[in-house]
Amino acid sequence: MTHPLLDLPPLTAARFAAIEDRVARLLETRQDVLITQGEALLPLEGAIRAAAGPGTVALNVITGPYGQTFGDWLRDSGATVHDLAVPFDSAVTADQVRAAFAEHPEIDFVSLVHAEAATGNTNPVAEIGEAVREQGPLFYLDAVASVGAEPVLPDAWGVDLCVIGAQKAMGGPAGVSAIAVSERAWARMAANPGAPRRSYLSLLDWKERWIDGGRKALPHAPAQLEMLALDACMERIEADGLDTVMARHRGLARATRAGALALGGGLRPYVLQERDAAPVATTLRVPAGTVASELVARALESDPGLPLAAGGGALAKEMIRVNHYGPDATPQVVRRALAALGTALAAQGLTVDPEAAMAAVDEFVL
Repeated sequence: MTHPLLDLPPLTAARFAAIEDRVARLLETRQDVLITQGEALLPLEGAIRAAAGPGTVALNVITGPYGQTFGDWLRDSGATVHDLAVPFDSAVTADQVRAAFAEHPEIDFVSLVHAEAATGNTNPVAEIGEAVREQGPLFYLDAVASVGAEPVLPDAWGVDLCVIGAQKAMGGPAGVSAIAVSERAWARMAANPGAPRRSYLSLLDWKERWIDGGRKALPHAPAQLEMLALDACMERIEADGLDTVMARHRGLARATRAGALALGGGLRPYVLQERDAAPVATTLRVPAGTVASELVARALESDPGLPLAAGGGALAKEMIRVNHYGPDATPQVVRRALAALGTALAAQGLTVDPEAAMAAVDEFVL
């Protein structure tokens, strides 16, 4: 008896390399692209620990919880860290980055999250990249939530370490991720005596054993099912067209924002300016006197499969997140989410207009 998920021929080095090449085309990059065998936290942490250490002076931009995590990793690695924190309902600007450089001209590493799915904001990486190039530090970017929903262009933006994951807008697996690495980032890692070696976090081990060897022999058994799922995910994006996939996410973000405002009941966008709102997920501030986590729980009672969540930590009281990405990037999901939220708000005695919400959604869907 055979099983389609179990009795597979081994994934060859050539197939592995071909999937990496597909990712490189998605990012329009000539940098080395390495598919790492784990969720995106693996290359995110591995890149920081490889490229930063004692003597590193980092500018760490915080627009959400992942930016806070990167600052912790940088400090653990021995780096001196200057945090640039902005309110989670907005985005950082290139001028704020330039001001930080003016105050600390010794900065030689910049860490930034492109889109924070947890808070629903997105940062203008192209503009920030110009500011970073003027100063010359190594540029590290978390594009896990943004890839597939908005452009991610490490070469054009001057990004040296660009990490992506497939589980959000790409609609792919969570068990593998990828990182694009510039030549000067590899050089920084090689010169760092504290860079992980003989470790699952080691990017340098993969470079020496895989990339430098011409990608002829895999260092260890790959996560085969996840790699095949990533390949299928890339094939689907190529068939649809990346521009079409991004336009779908962008349209649904606008539809969710407009629909929530039309719904009423006191819901309003958490991210203040639409230009700062991420296409991958829309966050909403709940009305005074309500608790976001309770509102979400009530909404899910009527439609348990909805991609709704309350904010994490302190945001659980005030923020709701509508995750309209990947397979949930459909008008039907947005309509169902707003309808369920309307039902939950009405149950608390608030006045809502579901028909107006649906009409607003229809103005933006593709």
